[in-house]
Amino acid sequence: MNHYEPPIEWADHEDVAIALYEKFGDDFTEAKIYRIRFTELLEWVLTLPNFAGTREQSTEGHLEQIQAKWVYEWRDHQ
Repeated sequence: MNHYEPPIEWADHEDVAIALYEKFGDDFTEAKIYRIRFTELLEWVLTLPNFAGTREQSTEGHLEQIQAKWVYEWRDHQ
């Protein structure tokens, strides 16, 4: 964990998406990212380094935004 980076919160959709892309790379294509269940996505986000949000703060809106930004991040690397 990088102690110099500020903590990531639920509203930091792009930062969360970048962290997910860094974690999973090209294991997930665009189609696979959109098929991820929110219950799984929630667990993955909670285990990211520097993630400071809580399970209780999670919303469907946050998860939808993270999923969409993850797709953009994946596309940027293709």
